[in-house]
Amino acid sequence: MKKKIWEHADIDNVINECKGKKIILVGGCFDLIHYGHHTFLQKAKEQGDVLIVALEPDEHIQRKKNRQPVHRQRERAEILSALTYIDAIILLPYISDERGYKELVEKIHPFVIAISEGDPQKDKKQSQAFIIGATVREVVPLMPRFATSSIIENY
Repeated sequence: MKKKIWEHADIDNVINECKGKKIILVGGCFDLIHYGHHTFLQKAKEQGDVLIVALEPDEHIQRKKNRQPVHRQRERAEILSALTYIDAIILLPYISDERGYKELVEKIHPFVIAISEGDPQKDKKQSQAFIIGATVREVVPLMPRFATSSIIENY
């Protein structure tokens, strides 16, 4: 895949480039890239052929995490794009309800949705995966020491 960073509106083009390959989908903010992110993303990539990151917008961080992002969405995408094991990054708009995530998963139609152990959204992701015959797979144990919020609080 020549291009790595994609607007949400161009999602069909991303999917067309992945035809016939096992897509692994991960989602998140990835505001401060740290060892936990690196390990998670690397293990996620091992689950299939193409790793797609659905990158949350700044508004998600502001509303769901109650803080300002350290890096803006485009900056986070640029940092992630330097990681060779990531094949595509989709810049998500703010999604306010579960229906929006369900539609995203149905459109991407991943083989695996990769998560960390203890993901609070695991049940919702399993419901989304079930609809399309995908699997939700915990690829790394929970690493609270590397949570972005902990890093921000302790430094």
